Amino acid sequence: MEIQKIGQIAVPVKDFDRGVQFYKEILNLPLLFNTGSLAFFDCNGVRLLLSINENEQFPDRSSVLYFQVVDIKQAYEELLEKGVTFIDEPHFIAKIGNTETWMSFFNDTEGNIHALMSEVEV
Repeated sequence: MEIQKIGQIAVPVKDFDRGVQFYKEILNLPLLFNTGSLAFFDCNGVRLLLSINENEQFPDRSSVLYFQVVDIKQAYEELLEKGVTFIDEPHFIAKIGNTETWMSFFNDTEGNIHALMSEVEV
């Protein structure tokens, strides 16, 4: 067996409509389709599934999703203007060769923590 790629990531939401609005209107992810209590978004080829957690075996919060952007400071400012709550400002993480990695963590409307990520050639 060889895993080819991540095909879909599930993100739990408490308020379905509020969650859909955040990912569609704030993060500007294209909504592929929704069916009742499931919404599917495209994140450059990776599908994000929003759903209300109805199974106690699954965690209430998702893993951290790292959304890659070209200009992290600009993306940070745009999301701040849209009312996104950030945990920290864009900050340097590491330098590997000629590439610097920068991140900034934020909350979605459902209590999940995600991050903006940028890799910059220096």
